[in-house]
Amino acid sequence: MSEVKDTQQHPKVEISVKNFGPIAEANIDLRPLTVFVGPSNTGKTYFATLVYALHGVFNDLSGSSLLSLFEPEKHLSFLGELLEGVDMPKEDIQDMLKKLETRERPFKLADLSEEMRKRFRTIIKDKGFFTDELQDELKNCFDLNSVSELSQLTGEQRHEMTILMKVSTGGQECWNIKMKASESRIIPDISTNDDSVLLPKGWTVSAEPLFFGDGTGFGISRSWIAGNRYYLPAARSGIMQSHRIIVSSLVKSATRVGLERLPEVPPTLPGVIAEFMQQIILYDEDKEPAFRVNHYYSEDRIVPIGQVKPLADTLELDVLAGQIRVKSSSSGYPDFRYLPQGTNEEIRLSQSSSMVSELAPLVLYLRGLVKPGDTLIIEEPEAHLHPGAQADMAVILARLTRAGVRVIITTHSDWLLEEIGNLILEGLLEEKTDEPASWLLPEEVGAWHFQKDKPVKEIAFDAREGISPKDFEDVAEGLYNRSVNLQQRFEKKKGEDERESS
Repeated sequence: MSEVKDTQQHPKVEISVKNFGPIAEANIDLRPLTVFVGPSNTGKTYFATLVYALHGVFNDLSGSSLLSLFEPEKHLSFLGELLEGVDMPKEDIQDMLKKLETRERPFKLADLSEEMRKRFRTIIKDKGFFTDELQDELKNCFDLNSVSELSQLTGEQRHEMTILMKVSTGGQECWNIKMKASESRIIPDISTNDDSVLLPKGWTVSAEPLFFGDGTGFGISRSWIAGNRYYLPAARSGIMQSHRIIVSSLVKSATRVGLERLPEVPPTLPGVIAEFMQQIILYDEDKEPAFRVNHYYSEDRIVPIGQVKPLADTLELDVLAGQIRVKSSSSGYPDFRYLPQGTNEEIRLSQSSSMVSELAPLVLYLRGLVKPGDTLIIEEPEAHLHPGAQADMAVILARLTRAGVRVIITTHSDWLLEEIGNLILEGLLEEKTDEPASWLLPEEVGAWHFQKDKPVKEIAFDAREGISPKDFEDVAEGLYNRSVNLQQRFEKKKGEDERESS
């Protein structure tokens, strides 16, 4: 059970919104496996896209340190500004910075002098290091001209939108950011306490001519790598089937004649779809990754984690009944093919079933992109799948979770939820014999029910009911009652017809 305890020692990330798109109110903490379920147009995709945007701005949603709020290249400039003008002897500053060389514990805000803590909070509050980046990222991901368009609209009135992101570990809040959206900009408010972690374990100190005019000083770098973000949109099947046409259009528009034929203001795509298309068009299966991750840092230890790539083979074998092949083309862009089991003839994705084109990008991502520590968001992983394959997909998602990937999905599938419930029951048993591991525990799974004009509510796991949204039960009960009523009417009509004929 040590593996589960280590996983749960990752910082708790809580994201709250009010009047955000179609969402009236939501307070969601991200788990190793997070599930969004509910009727269409209730905000599931909105919230998933928000998670993707926040991850891009704050570098890594699992970061429990204050400097994880900023991109790495901004760390030194921030610390340089923090030390600049502080009325403190150089020797004292150097002694303080030398504390960063130890890995025995994180470096907290309390380790700074009172003057530096005050200056730190002033810089955080006044400078707004991330405000412009967040505003641009939200507009990019949602394809908007202004972030105010994200505010919930009732009639002709837009309500005030707020976003709160809070990170805590061991029951202690590390930091929280509250953001309000006005008509023109985002207004941030960052809250910290003296126990907030400034630099986590795993960061190192090296000599750099940074802070002092005589050429001495310290530079700060980290020895761990933040996870990446990936988003598989609901439109992926159509993109995979038509990617050759998309590539051809891109090549033609890149010429001078092609550019002249474009409209003055060409249409744009939401950032999540555009980045997905870019990943597919530039996909290179043979490219070696810049780094490999075999461990992650937990609260007080280094934890080994599973690998992701073998899951692509499992998906092909158990669900696709065939392989996804990547071929080179004359254009230099990849051409994706499907090789059914028991045959030697590859077919294009445009000629294959919708299930194949739906799952092909997930296979490609698992094989060449996603690594432990990453966040993978999948819209409707059950799309175009037979109920049996939907249950198999739940197992794949659980194995991704066991391998160290943070998984977030939106779904309408009762079959998928039922199998996730089964995997949680399996995790509660004393003996876990499956290999590779696909069991889950209740605390590792968060299922959230989205409803029109109502606050988002968590669906608690029940040992008998599993994860069962109320509206799913209502639909099932309604269909059953309708079936019984129709059968009774049919039997009555059948009896009347028999009596008339006699």
